[in-house]
Amino acid sequence: MENTTAIIAEDEKELRNHLRSQLLEIWPELQIVGEARNGKEALELIERHGPDIAFLDIQMPGLSGMEVARKVARSCRVVFVTAYDEYAVKAFENEVVDYLLKPVTRERLGKTVSRLKSEITSPDPLALEALQGVERVLAGLTEHKSTNFLRWIRVQHEKSLQLIPVDEIYYFKSSDKYTVVRTETNEHLIRKPIKELIRELDPHLFWQIHRGTVVNVTRIAGVSRSLTGKGAVRLKNISDSLTVSQPYMHLFKQM
Repeated sequence: MENTTAIIAEDEKELRNHLRSQLLEIWPELQIVGEARNGKEALELIERHGPDIAFLDIQMPGLSGMEVARKVARSCRVVFVTAYDEYAVKAFENEVVDYLLKPVTRERLGKTVSRLKSEITSPDPLALEALQGVERVLAGLTEHKSTNFLRWIRVQHEKSLQLIPVDEIYYFKSSDKYTVVRTETNEHLIRKPIKELIRELDPHLFWQIHRGTVVNVTRIAGVSRSLTGKGAVRLKNISDSLTVSQPYMHLFKQM
């Protein structure tokens, strides 16, 4: 679509750059007329440029994305960018609100872009009633927030930065001065040590099973025990097997 304009509001520079680069790949005709680091800047950009679309991070310094949306919902289409998980997704879907989960994946962004292209010619600005519905649900999600835990890992891919959602990672494993990040299709190396990762990962999702290994429990297919007391973890969809040290075998008593 020609002459469609947008602004991006996100307080983290790397995530802002990531969203912009993916948007320009998927929708090269889109004109990004401004980028904001907080809600106040976002509101100023919208008032100055009158964009067709505003990609708003929900949690920003100053004015939140929700507060900005409340002010501009009838003048442009709003797409929320959020680090909330599946609890909040239900709220967005129930209120028919456009949203993207951080880190933004190409597949999800492609679906959003397709919908925006088909609807932007006859815009249906976000109703204040829908905003209020989302706000009510989000207000009750404090206990479910996982913002204290890592939600993505930054890796170098060729000459660009790639963001991998942590729930797509099978395991982390120490390797010399690096840590291996294993997904279903690739291996990456990062410099963050296992000890530091353990402090930052959700302990309900990632278990340390060896001095140098942390595994995503949702990717475990099964575990077997040897006569020496050690274990071997089998993983879903990949052939890798991980050793479980004897002190960590108690984690698998219920399996």
